[in-house]
Amino acid sequence: MELTGVTPEVRGNRKLPREGVKRILIRGTNWIGDAVMTIPAIRAIRKAYPEAYIGVLAKPWVADVYQLLPEVDETVYFYDPGIHQGAIGKIRLARELRKKEFDIAILLQNAMEAAIITSLAGIKIRAGYNTDLRGFLLTHSVLLRKELKHVHQTLYYLEMVKALGCQNNETEVKLEPDEDVKRRIVELIDRYDLKNKKIVGIAPGATYGPAKIWPLERFAKVADLIKERGNTTVLLFGSKNDRRITSMVKSICRHETIDLGGRTSLREAFALISCCNLFISNDSGLMHLAAAFGVPTVAIFGSTNPKTTSPLGPKTKVIYKNVPCSPCLRKKCPTDFRCMLLITPEEVFESAKELGEI
Repeated sequence: MELTGVTPEVRGNRKLPREGVKRILIRGTNWIGDAVMTIPAIRAIRKAYPEAYIGVLAKPWVADVYQLLPEVDETVYFYDPGIHQGAIGKIRLARELRKKEFDIAILLQNAMEAAIITSLAGIKIRAGYNTDLRGFLLTHSVLLRKELKHVHQTLYYLEMVKALGCQNNETEVKLEPDEDVKRRIVELIDRYDLKNKKIVGIAPGATYGPAKIWPLERFAKVADLIKERGNTTVLLFGSKNDRRITSMVKSICRHETIDLGGRTSLREAFALISCCNLFISNDSGLMHLAAAFGVPTVAIFGSTNPKTTSPLGPKTKVIYKNVPCSPCLRKKCPTDFRCMLLITPEEVFESAKELGEI
């Protein structure tokens, strides 16, 4: 997929300094899919500061994504909920960050909170989009032009750091298993008896709301069609919040599937997804992970916009019906759910076969 961006402006046309920068803090995003889409921006920062120490401040449930990046030296955990919640917790976090003596904070997350915390931490140079009325707290405020809301989110983040002087035109989103994940692959292949079998991953859930979720009986139908092709194991992926969904899909399937919903850590999910021959998913964080691991990925879009959040990988296919009311970005469909109901199991199955992995 070819990406084209719109380079924003920095207030006062100020670039980040290059000299004397030893330690950089990046405030990461809060969701797995968003974290994956920030990878080119982080690589641009590393390219601009090859000798600097780079830490990423991230919530625990997304930190593992950043830990896979060789460009990142440290992941700083932001426990909210937990010890960093509330005003006292934010002050505690700011004190922890102050001890680390970062020279620059680059805020990929858009919230006012990120600007307040890094200000309290005494980080003298603070850069990011002027979102959430936080521009006055930033020393390098990047103006968010309306056109940037309509480009792929990978470019949304990348163009911001380019405006700050971190030049990089590479938009590839790529993840590789680290040594820990490789060890888990060996263990999990044995645990689930996956050796010498084709593996198809299906992620039938999605955060945000039911408007992003293709009907579960259709996922089950696709799983059955895949199983009928031969020596293939179907794994159902999902978070703890998706356990009801993956359980329902499994119960509808006529053939055996392995329900992993809420039963794996994120690193175990990394291991198993990276082994898949094919991945089928709604617009979700796991969809972005699969594509980033280079797994052929069929992505089903309904209420959300594939122009801004489609998976980026060497082998992906998006199924999307451009009906008048989509993308509506609503949590629940207010009408007849036609954007999803027009997508048939047979169409998804044929798309999967076109990728040549089943």
